[in-house]
Amino acid sequence: MSYTQTTRSIYGNQLEDLRKQGIFKEERSIYSRQNSDIEVAFPIGAEHKHVINMCANNYLGLSSHPDVIKAAHEGLDSRGYGMSSVRFICGTQDIHKELEKKLTEFLGTEDTILFPSCMDANAGVFEAVLTDEDVMIADRLVHASIVDGMRLCKAQQDTYKHSDMAHLEEKLQLHQNKRIRLIITDGSFSMDGDLAKLDKIVELAEKYNAMVFLDDSHATGFIGKTGRGTHEHCGVLGKIDIITTTLGKALGGASGGCVSGRKEIVEMCRQKARPYLFSNTVAPVVVSGALEVIDLISKTTERRDKLERNTAFWRKGLTEGGLIIKEGETPIVPVMHFNAKLSQDFAKTLYDDGIYAVGFFFPVVPKGQARIRTQLSAAHEMHHLEKALDAFLKAGKRFDILHKTKQEVIAMYGQ
Repeated sequence: MSYTQTTRSIYGNQLEDLRKQGIFKEERSIYSRQNSDIEVAFPIGAEHKHVINMCANNYLGLSSHPDVIKAAHEGLDSRGYGMSSVRFICGTQDIHKELEKKLTEFLGTEDTILFPSCMDANAGVFEAVLTDEDVMIADRLVHASIVDGMRLCKAQQDTYKHSDMAHLEEKLQLHQNKRIRLIITDGSFSMDGDLAKLDKIVELAEKYNAMVFLDDSHATGFIGKTGRGTHEHCGVLGKIDIITTTLGKALGGASGGCVSGRKEIVEMCRQKARPYLFSNTVAPVVVSGALEVIDLISKTTERRDKLERNTAFWRKGLTEGGLIIKEGETPIVPVMHFNAKLSQDFAKTLYDDGIYAVGFFFPVVPKGQARIRTQLSAAHEMHHLEKALDAFLKAGKRFDILHKTKQEVIAMYGQ
């Protein structure tokens, strides 16, 4: 037997060490639909508890919208449960092409191709369109799925300091001898909630003959005047060469992702992207629900407008209450603790008070940057936010971190 007791002990000791450090990740079981109010058991197997959800990617509150559920049922009845195949064999239905067309129109691009997830899109796109004659220049805080996708590509890799346009320009100057220069950035950075300086990035791309790649998963549907994303917010609609995004957050919260952008790049993904060629396509039930979501958010901005109001209330309340948050304007609002165990203990206290939020720490965020990432939703009503704010400030008082500086919190709890 190759899996010896010695081998088992190696992993067992590592896991026990995580527990002793107070940074062992434990999953919660949800016994309800995804919403602002959910039924949770924590730890798994414990008694169910009714809590307010402050950490889902359900930005527009559409995960359980009755019209989306109805559309999904209709898709299940008319197109079946699954495709049992990849796209280029027998895994493409008319509704897949319809969704790609609607996403293209919504994002303001030339063409779109669906992937099983945005992680798959990021895993496939770079290898499909770049060679060892090219260079990828990425913001140092891009999503982990982008980092993984870059590793699979033969193009040279380089980075620039987070949102530092002077540093990006230096790197573009450095790589003028490359066939293709691809600038890579998130739109809304998932851990900090700040927005990329896309207008400046596009200016530099035009100056140095580079392409721009944007992962807009935490922006599609609600950032920008009509929710089209960071490129709308920054006034560069139609100027981004490659956009990847997800159906798994604001656009219904199920699964699926896409590459959208220049038609030649999309076609290269259709011909060469391995996650597209070797993974089953998005299930018909998900496609049908996503089509309804696009229709809903194209008719009115009511939900993104409400989300904007909720975000402003939450940011103001936390700041004035004395907690340290990352500055920004997005519904991703990190409450900073800097110490991993503190973030875990803080989250447990919140849960006991009826608020569901999760502590984030290394390797999800850099060491010394532990936090609770709160996320606002259009499904949150004011009574949800008022109760949650009260719980956060009570916990802050309990751990004596209200109106403290970063240095003071670190002095008390360490990093």
